[in-house]
Formats: sequence, C-alpha cells, structure tokens
Amino acid sequence: MAKKWVVLGTLTLAAVGAYWAYDANKYRIPGIVQDWRDPVQPNRQVAWQQGPTAPPEGERPPNIILIVADDLGYNDISLNGGGVAGIVQTPNIDALAREGVHFTTAYAANATCSPSRAAMMTGRYPTRFGFEFTAVPIEFAENLAHGEGVGPHRAIFHDELVTPDIPPYPQMGVPASEVTIAEAVKAAGYHTLHIGKWHLGEAPELQPQRQGFDESLAVLAGAAMFLPEDDSDAVNAKLPWDPIDRFLWANLRHAVTFNGSQRFAAKGHMTDYFADEAIRAIEANRNRPFFLYLAFTAPHTPLQATRADYDRLAAIKDHKTRVYGAMIAQMDRRIGDVMAKLKEAGIDDNTLVIFTSDNGGAWYNGMPKLNAPFRGWKATFFEGGLRAPLFMRWPARIAPGTVRADVTGHLDIFATIAAAAGAALPEGRTIDSENILAGPARRPAMFWRSGDYRAVRAGDWKLQLTRRPERARLYNLAADPTERIDLSAREPARVAALRAMIEAQNKDMARPIWPGLVEGPVRIDVPLNAPWRDGQDYIYWTN
Repeated sequence: MAKKWVVLGTLTLAAVGAYWAYDANKYRIPGIVQDWRDPVQPNRQVAWQQGPTAPPEGERPPNIILIVADDLGYNDISLNGGGVAGIVQTPNIDALAREGVHFTTAYAANATCSPSRAAMMTGRYPTRFGFEFTAVPIEFAENLAHGEGVGPHRAIFHDELVTPDIPPYPQMGVPASEVTIAEAVKAAGYHTLHIGKWHLGEAPELQPQRQGFDESLAVLAGAAMFLPEDDSDAVNAKLPWDPIDRFLWANLRHAVTFNGSQRFAAKGHMTDYFADEAIRAIEANRNRPFFLYLAFTAPHTPLQATRADYDRLAAIKDHKTRVYGAMIAQMDRRIGDVMAKLKEAGIDDNTLVIFTSDNGGAWYNGMPKLNAPFRGWKATFFEGGLRAPLFMRWPARIAPGTVRADVTGHLDIFATIAAAAGAALPEGRTIDSENILAGPARRPAMFWRSGDYRAVRAGDWKLQLTRRPERARLYNLAADPTERIDLSAREPARVAALRAMIEAQNKDMARPIWPGLVEGPVRIDVPLNAPWRDGQDYIYWTN
C-alpha cells in the first residue's frame, strides 16, 4: 500500500510540475506554433515590379511616401530637444521638417500602434469600426497580467472576456470593408507599395496585398527581430523588468513576407533591409506615380543595434540607452539615403514625403526623458503618449521652413494624401480626415478612447477620464502644455461640457471587434523600471 501511495504521489508531483512548466512557458506558444505552420525560409531577393523605362510626357501626379517610425519619443528627434541622452542627432529627419512644413501640434490617433496605424490607413477614428485595441494574441495579454505591476498596483486579466466570440489573433485587423488609402490612390492610377510593419491583420484577406497594396514586403505582426539574437553584428539590450520584452524575445523572428509568401529571413539589420528595399522599389517605379508606405520597426523593442552604430555612441554609458540611440541614428541615416535616392532619380521635387511616429516613447524601455518636456508615455493620453512628429516635404508645392501650430495629426494623413494624388474620398461612411495642406482642419475637437480611458481636446482644453483611478483631469494646454496643473476641481462646468462631448462622440462609435483583455498600470512621470514611491500618479491602460 505504501508503495502505491509513493507512485501516486510521484505521478501527482510530476503532473503538477508539468503544469507549472507549461504555465510558466505558455507565453512562448505563439512563436512555436507559427514556426511549425510557417517556418522561416532563407533570404531571397525581392523582385519589385518594374515600371516604365522612360518618364511620361507632361505633368505627372506627385509620388507620395509615408514614413512611420515605431514608438519614437518626442524628444528622440533632435529638432524637438536634445535627442537620446542629449547626444544622438537626427539631421535627416530634422531636414524633412526644415525643408517643408512642421506641424508642431500633431497628435497620434491613439497612444498605441495598431489603432494609430488603422487611422492613418482609413482616415477614420479606429473606434468607428471597432479597432479599439492593439491586436495581440491572448497569450500576450496573459503574459502581461502575470508580470506587470508597479508598487501596489497589479495588472488585471479579464479572463471572463475570453469567449468563443473573440476572433483568432490573425483576424484582429482592419476589416476588409474599410477603404484604405492604398485602395483610394490605386483607383487614381498609383502603383502602391508597402515596406515594413503592418500590424493591421495577419489573415490572408487582411494583409496589405489584399488591402490595396500592389506589393508588400511586410512584418505582419507588431514587431520583429532586427537581427538574429546570436548574430555576430547584433548588440542586444534585454529589459528584464518588462514582460512585453520577454514575450518579444521569445516569439519574434528575423523574418518578413512578400505578398503573402512564406516567411523568409531579412538580409542584415531590419532597418537597413527596409531602407535598401525602399531604394530598390523607388528605382523600379521612378517613371510612374507611386505611393510608398515605409513603416520602420525602429526603435520599438526588442532593442538591437548593429555593432558599428553602437560603437559610434561610446559617450552614452548606459547600455540600453546606447543601443536605443544607435537604432535611432541608424534609422535617421537610412531615411537620408532614401531621400538621396529621390534626388538621384530626378523625382525629389515632385515627391510628397510625410514623416510621423505611431505614438510616443514607451514607458517600458526604462529611459526617463524620451518624451520630454511632456508628461506621459505610450499607452497614456498625456501629451507624451500622443504628441507625434508630423512633417511634410514637397519642394514643388510646400515652402521650406513652414511652421504651423494648428491641431492636426494622424487622422488627416488620409485626406491629405488623397488630395495630393487626385483621389476621391470614400463614400457611404464618415471620414474624419481633412486635407491639411489646404488649410487647418475644421473639426471642433479631437478624441481618444481605449476602454474606459477617454480623452478630448477642444480648443486649448483637454480632459482625460479614467476609471482606475476614478478621476477627471483637466488641463489648459495654452498655459500648461506639459499638463502639470489639473484644473478639474476649479472648472466643474468645463469638465461637464467636455465630458458631454466625449459621451456624444462615443454614441457613434462601434463595439470593439475584440475586447481589451488586460488592464495594466502605467505611471505618468517615471519609466517602468523606476522604484515605486507613494503618491506617484498613474493610469490603468486597457488593451
């Protein structure tokens, strides 16, 4: 009998151990499953479709290039401040602003990447069609809930929302019924190209080549490895305090797909690869109007620099900051190479180049001044999470050195591109976008929403509403652009009026296509790795 109990006890312990091992490592499952379904193939040359061999006679429509950085902080651009660690300069990005128009009060459509990109592609508030939250696998949300927290504030995973109604992760994207800017300009005669990050749906019907792009060299997910982790040229910086970083290193691969192909390895560092392919695509299309959406994955985590770029920044002593700065310097240099290609091809004067970032710098990176002088981070509706660079350069049409302070942002990119291309705006739906090259947008307010966290800017006044903590924050941005002085107690009537605007706008929004499964605490004034101190201001972000 004793032997029987020993056997049962051993089996029980083994089962418990196996469950614990599974539970501790299930965040790795998405990468394992994808490797089984779609193993990464060796690198292969991309054959871009060749346009005419000679330029057309007479006047031609402008070429249009939309360049989007990923998680670039307001202060990461040297035009806006000191750059990373007060050392890293971005002369080529700065030049886009100085040689065209710099919109100094431009906003991301959301404080995280997926919804912001959905707004750029459609010209609509993403909440109009249910794209409220960043697309992530359920395992990703669980991973955050298990590891995320600051001080007494822990992340909350809403397992009660995990139902059969949730679409599979690949189906989380911009619905095929939406009209993308690629579809709009393609109908006007443009050849449409996408290079880089997508993050708007991985199912075949939601991929770029089915959403208006003639050709797409894509990272379909939210990020990718810039180099294999063990590559001799890679300088890696892992962030042990960050569960997002843990998930990315475990599941991402150094891989792309072309027009829905099997995944294959990129050639070299991903930033270099995207720039090199953009230059090749421009060469192939130099003699016909083209629209290129060039979506870099830098400087989003995982933090990986090339050895050469890292070595150039020996003055930065903190390792992660040095890697991050090297990634930005590399992206800036390669944007300069793309611009040089336009001049070499003789099409620079008639090319509209737009530069922006999807949201502010991330709190989980562990660097304190990425969005200075503004408060807040990615995933907050403070200015640090929402202020986005927006530069437009078009030598034939835009006077260099133009500076505009009117409120605009991602929402207006669609209509501006469509107007430049002579493309019609989609009919039968509300379009929130306006052509800002024709003058300031006429909308009375701009709105943001993620679950119970909501915000509006109307004129110089901005209201943020949170459920955790239950609070209204009111700021006069003309007098207090860095949101230090909460006026909600002094201005209850203004709070009520702005709250009513939020409620009225929300009535026209759609039910989310998938739920926000996790709520995580984000401190407003310090990064994730900073020690907890009582009294620190925070919000809970829903995704």
